[in-house]
Amino acid sequence: MRNYIDQRVRGGEYGNTNEHLCDLIRRDQQAEAARRFRMLIADGLESGEGRPLTPKVVDELRAQAFGRAV
Repeated sequence: MRNYIDQRVRGGEYGNTNEHLCDLIRRDQQAEAARRFRMLIADGLESGEGRPLTPKVVDELRAQAFGRAV
């Protein structure tokens, strides 16, 4: 792995090893966020019939998100 990273740095794609590792971590974080987002969408689609988004519903959702009772 070290040789691979060194080749990428020598090839000019990254200024140093740390830049390459930070880029890999950022990409992993983005992939994880996208995976989580897809899971949340699937959960929402499977949760049943929707309801109209009224100011009261928005207040309830905000309270739920922030852990407060309505």
